[in-house]
Amino acid sequence: MKYIDGFRSLDAAAPLRQSLAELGAHVTARRGPVRLMEVCGSHTMAIARFGIRDFLPEGVELVSGPGCPVCVTEPGFLDAAIDLAHRGVIVATFGDLLRVPGSRSDLARTRAAGGWIEVCQSPHRARELARDHPDREVVFLAVGFETTIAPIAAMLAGARRDGLDTLSLLTAFKLIPPVLAALAADPDLRIDGLLCPAHVSAIIGPETYGFLAADHGIACVVAGFEPLDILYGLEGLLRQLVDEAPRVDNQYSRVVKPGGNPRAQALMAACLEPVTAAWRGLGPIPGSGLGLRPELARYDAARRHGLTVRAGEVHPQCRCGAILKGLLSPDQCGLFGRTCHPEHPLGPCMVSQEGSCAAHFRYGRRSRQP
Repeated sequence: MKYIDGFRSLDAAAPLRQSLAELGAHVTARRGPVRLMEVCGSHTMAIARFGIRDFLPEGVELVSGPGCPVCVTEPGFLDAAIDLAHRGVIVATFGDLLRVPGSRSDLARTRAAGGWIEVCQSPHRARELARDHPDREVVFLAVGFETTIAPIAAMLAGARRDGLDTLSLLTAFKLIPPVLAALAADPDLRIDGLLCPAHVSAIIGPETYGFLAADHGIACVVAGFEPLDILYGLEGLLRQLVDEAPRVDNQYSRVVKPGGNPRAQALMAACLEPVTAAWRGLGPIPGSGLGLRPELARYDAARRHGLTVRAGEVHPQCRCGAILKGLLSPDQCGLFGRTCHPEHPLGPCMVSQEGSCAAHFRYGRRSRQP
């Protein structure tokens, strides 16, 4: 508890709030309103839970980006998974995909109707299912950013060693650097600083974001998830903007190391290669996903089962796409808190525990004092 309490100290937060106020006044006087973005679902939830936005000075806005892998997965991927379940395939998935809407249904309702949908705490559960049920096809829904991709790659390597030929992956892997490049180049957005994702950075290394500072003039700070971690990260972003010296600062060095995790990177490179990936709200982005290498085609569920994963259909009034780009806040969606809420989610941002709408519904509507 001492460790946690040390990063939640109100005494330590008070001077940080003063520093944010001074830096914010300085930078907004010179360049006008400042727009910062976090691109990690864990940051999104922590920022809402601890009322971090209450610490921001006037003229400094903090918006949520596409940092939730479940939220950026298009409904057509869920349609394909539901199709597999109707064919009698064992579909293994992380729990946060269960209630994400497809075009017409979701995995939870498919399971209630008799489909074998197995919720996994770890991707290695899919390997166990294939071993325990050799007479059934098992498909693991391989969704996630770099943090999740590495353990899934390790699971696949283990399945290959075990000769588990009934196991395959339906992939919707997403990579953070290419989507950040797309956001930086988007004429509809103006991002001055990025609070970079901590877990992803532990895999790929903080240096990966250097192009954002060098090519786009965007300040970058890698920060942890405790309140003081985030406040120090925001202070670092404003200080870079005041100094007019955009760079990548690693303020989470107790976890994120230079070069990232070479072993995890090697695991991914051994079985995956870059592909164009479709992002909800952002469309297809070249090189922003990972797919199985051609020599591993027999583990590709789409090829194995003759599936074509399409974009699918979203609720016509759901604004998750604009929210994921930071163009809207959750309460600017007409469905938010009315017909769309955690018990009846109409979009993925309300389903996932890392989704912007879920975070805002749970914490953002309270009257808070820093």
